[in-house]
Amino acid sequence: MAKAKSAFVCTECGVECSKWQGQCSGCREWNTLQEIRVGASVLPGAAPVAGSSIAGTARATPARGGYAGTLSDNVTDLSNVSLSEVPRFSSTFGEFDRVLGGGLVPGSAVLLGGHPGAGKSTLLLQTACKLAQHKRSLYVTGEESLSQVAMRAHRLQLPMQGLKMLAETSVEIILATAEREKPEVLIIDSIQTMHMEDLSSAPGGVSQVRESAAALTRFAKRTNTVLLLVGHVTKDGSLAGPKVLEHMIDASLLLEGDGDSRFRTLRGQKNRFGAVNELGVFAMVEHGLKEVKNPSAIFLSRNEEQASGSLVMVVWEGTRPILIEVQALLDDSALGNPRRVAVGLDGNRLSMLLAVLNKHGGLFTGDQDVFLNVVGGVKVLETSADLAVLCAVVSSLQNRPLPRELVVFGEVGLSGEIRPVPSGQERIIEAAKHGFTRAIVPKGNAPKQAPKGMTVIAVDKLSQALEAL
Repeated sequence: MAKAKSAFVCTECGVECSKWQGQCSGCREWNTLQEIRVGASVLPGAAPVAGSSIAGTARATPARGGYAGTLSDNVTDLSNVSLSEVPRFSSTFGEFDRVLGGGLVPGSAVLLGGHPGAGKSTLLLQTACKLAQHKRSLYVTGEESLSQVAMRAHRLQLPMQGLKMLAETSVEIILATAEREKPEVLIIDSIQTMHMEDLSSAPGGVSQVRESAAALTRFAKRTNTVLLLVGHVTKDGSLAGPKVLEHMIDASLLLEGDGDSRFRTLRGQKNRFGAVNELGVFAMVEHGLKEVKNPSAIFLSRNEEQASGSLVMVVWEGTRPILIEVQALLDDSALGNPRRVAVGLDGNRLSMLLAVLNKHGGLFTGDQDVFLNVVGGVKVLETSADLAVLCAVVSSLQNRPLPRELVVFGEVGLSGEIRPVPSGQERIIEAAKHGFTRAIVPKGNAPKQAPKGMTVIAVDKLSQALEAL
């Protein structure tokens, strides 16, 4: 009565196909379909198999048309669902809690990704050691030995008492151990090293990653355990493994940072218990990751000497404004097709802004190589940086430094208009707190009364902004 089924899943987009094919029908990539086990399914008209996952949980009832389906007793009217606050507890890191939406939620599954050396294991080891002082915690390592983890904890001067450790890659053994230890926090480092015994594929493959994550997530939901998974990333920065892994978990976080920078940024890509646009900032120091509670002060460590092409902008990350320096460098191009390089910003948007500058600002950059950089390794995703980028480009093009006390923000439209951005008042107040005395902002964000000592210039056209410069 039961029939084993298999499917083919695309490792790039997660589309499932009933049979293998060379090209994915969803993302059009080649050779990305890998076979996975779907499991046993009950055929129409068949009774539940004794001992199966559906036996005893629902009763077989003939449906219309003669289908003997299963009927659930858990149907609830939406108005009767409790609206009580989701219980949380702190991860012991304020910046970590900010990105999570307020803290760790019992029964949730959180995936933490990042490049090698970004500090994923360090962050979770620090979290586990501190949580173990008042929460039952189990740290499972599949990549390192127990002695390696212990040496790192000793080097970071972390409290080592109370944290249970397990060096294992078998999901069945991990779940059996977790059933015995009953941890409140379970950390898996990493999901790509885990495997299930009844699957023949190698660890890290689509089947192994999907089934291992599904089994661990089911355990977390059933036992109200916080599950923290470490995930690898590919060359383009996306999480490795099947895309369906991101649909199973409740929160997907990405720890970013260049190898030559001591700062790390933690950004939420998916969060069922909070906003996804929050940003946490950490500094890698001798004793591990240290949270940066005032990121603006870190990103504003500018040189005393004024230089052209340098300007401070105010971006909004989650629930707070952050002041970040943007730098532009323009140089005569020796190529027929000048280069456009943007680090920390969208390169396509840079090309669009240069076209707007040419059309509505009267400044031609078609014979210039344009290089743009956001200081501190931060990736700016919102459009409020548009006006600051163009002001920095103009400063470098004319080789004229901008005032150090000037701050700029605003979105630039294709017709040269300057559009207002959310939370404009809070951005101006944050700039005033850090000693800035002049601001060029969209007219829609102009305050009724500027902060003391701050001169606000409101503009609604790109030409007006260039005149104000």
